[in-house]
Amino acid sequence: MTQAGHTQFSTPEMSAIFSGGSLVARMLEFEAALARAQARAGLIAEEAAKAIASRCNVDLFDVAALYRDAADAGTPAIPLVRMLTERVGGDAGKFVHWGATSQDAIDTATILQIRDGLRLLIGRLLDVAAGCGALAERHRHTPMAGRTLLQHAVPITFGLKAARWLAQSTRLVQSLRRLQDHALVVQLGGAAGTLAALGSAGVSVMELLAAELKLGAPDLPWHTERDRMAEVASSLGIVAGAMGKIASDISLLTQTEVGEVTETSTGAADRSSTMPHKRNPVEATAAMACARLALGVVPTVLSAAVQEHERAVGGWQAEWQAVPDLFRFTAGAVEWVHRALGHLQVDAERMRANLDLTRGLIMAEALTMALAPSLGRPEAYRIVQRLSDRAAQTGTHLKDLAASDQQVQSALGRDVIAKVFDASTYLGSTDALIDRALAGFRTVRE
Repeated sequence: MTQAGHTQFSTPEMSAIFSGGSLVARMLEFEAALARAQARAGLIAEEAAKAIASRCNVDLFDVAALYRDAADAGTPAIPLVRMLTERVGGDAGKFVHWGATSQDAIDTATILQIRDGLRLLIGRLLDVAAGCGALAERHRHTPMAGRTLLQHAVPITFGLKAARWLAQSTRLVQSLRRLQDHALVVQLGGAAGTLAALGSAGVSVMELLAAELKLGAPDLPWHTERDRMAEVASSLGIVAGAMGKIASDISLLTQTEVGEVTETSTGAADRSSTMPHKRNPVEATAAMACARLALGVVPTVLSAAVQEHERAVGGWQAEWQAVPDLFRFTAGAVEWVHRALGHLQVDAERMRANLDLTRGLIMAEALTMALAPSLGRPEAYRIVQRLSDRAAQTGTHLKDLAASDQQVQSALGRDVIAKVFDASTYLGSTDALIDRALAGFRTVRE
């Protein structure tokens, strides 16, 4: 069970949460909490629980040796229980791991890691959202071309684009918080999910264990019912996809032919190794790579939900690598997007220049809607389509063709035609939408 992660595709904080040593530490937390819960339930002596808890310190264990033994044992819980029993010794050693099974220790330890990982992701997503919010406010009146299917559509503002990133980031925070509320539950079922070794105290011990670890108590043990893990994986996949979308937008806007934003990170990190003139969107690129890696892991966790009877063969074990990888890669995507937003340089002049790249064609819908009240939308559409085709063929500005067209002149007049081709007059509810995104973020931040 390897849990190291390349720093380019994660963060040091998330890699630490899902390190091999961290898993051992969390399993020891489980063992200590289990002993305390059983003492509270009257199953073992208080002195035995204290003796067990006192030895549940990861610094007392050779983690590397434990994982070497785990390769033969098939699970790190087996050598850990053996080592812990040896360290506790005496009569108290008899009660180590009392009534539990390996999967109880590993699943609960993983849930504890997930709890820490979710907290970290939520905090960093709030930072991403704050960056998006600052851009939305600063550029709410910075016009640019809205693009659909990679082509100019109608004018928008860069503030609105950032507000859409903000709204999605806000929803991600809300989604992960809901996940915290119901997915973080303890695992305790014993050999086959009956808690038989604990007699009639099984459910009570499970609830006491949950309280000790500040986790939820599930309705039943969930050894082979992996819907919670699947939901965690799906939620992280959605986070990764959202970060990939922001990074994709940024990278497309940095294209030479577009040139509307640049990443301005310091140093030579964004320089080409062979082309001195070239500055690459390094942070957006890294975010997209992390997002793709994360999304590639999600199917592994989802497919692991197909498990046999009361304990699984292979599906559960696949989660050991997949879940840590998913958290690491998702954290990487979030971190790189946060960096990209912080280093983003917006070229408002280039955005304005690109608005007229098609010589007024981006205002074709605006002209159609201006004509529609007097001519009807079908006829207005036909006229503007004819003028647009001529503009594209001749290179003439659509405004000039509209101003010289008898039908358009009769319906609108020159002053109205000029106003139609002012992009700032065709932004619809942009201001209100930006305000809604900002208000939504304030709600989750408070």
